[in-house]
Amino acid sequence: MPDRAPVLLADSVTKLGPEAAGRVVVSGSHGGRYAAYLAFRAGCRAVILNDAGIGLDAAGIGGLEWLEAQGMAAASVDHRSADIGDARAMLERGWISYVNAGAARLGVRPGMACAEAVGRLEQANPPGGACDKVTEARQVLTPAGATCRLVLVDSAGLVQPEDAGQVVVTGSHGAVFGGDPANALKVAARLALFNDAGGGVGQGRLPVLESRGIAAATVAAHSARIGDARSTWEDGVISACNSRAEAFGARAGMAARDLVQAALEAENTDSADKAPRQGRI
Repeated sequence: MPDRAPVLLADSVTKLGPEAAGRVVVSGSHGGRYAAYLAFRAGCRAVILNDAGIGLDAAGIGGLEWLEAQGMAAASVDHRSADIGDARAMLERGWISYVNAGAARLGVRPGMACAEAVGRLEQANPPGGACDKVTEARQVLTPAGATCRLVLVDSAGLVQPEDAGQVVVTGSHGAVFGGDPANALKVAARLALFNDAGGGVGQGRLPVLESRGIAAATVAAHSARIGDARSTWEDGVISACNSRAEAFGARAGMAARDLVQAALEAENTDSADKAPRQGRI
């Protein structure tokens, strides 16, 4: 029997292509249901995702149970051991925080080094069959008294060129993929909100967007469901902000809804950055 292809590293599970079929994938994406769905759709043998601080309603690992129902072994890396959005760091120094039953049957357990877990997951049987489609939401609102639109996107990848100058609330984590500043946000929003995925690098987009003249803040992972923009807006509590966001009154401990309202009602001003940017969730 020929040797199996080595582990595949993907800073974002959204970028998986045909090369993922039949392979164990370590991805820097959070372990929510949509990321899990993308791993299943790509035909992975098994997947390891980042637990993103676990968060409200354990949304950061919600995809593990979903994958168990589809017959795929899956685990998460503790966000404290390796940065979200950095698959290589997860492989080299991450440790496992949670596993589903399929991974547990192969001997993967919490506390195990990610690299060792990969070796065990190589023995997994690839799942077969189809599954119901999992989708992400995009909604555009114009609340009373607002001077711009409120754009709710479960993933920053759903941001459109027409969202420039609007308040953009995402369910995405606030880390910059692969250290590439171009991934911070596609457009020059009036204000952008992200989930901090447990803190640290999960707030990395804030200084990058500050340098582009864009107000940005993160909500604490424990306060809002990662991958759910409406939860960011309705449930989120600000954990960090850049100075541009402070101009709207942003501060740690503030309700995200209040910050969003302040930005929506502010006088319309041009952003320092007009060029659309490429980005990923």
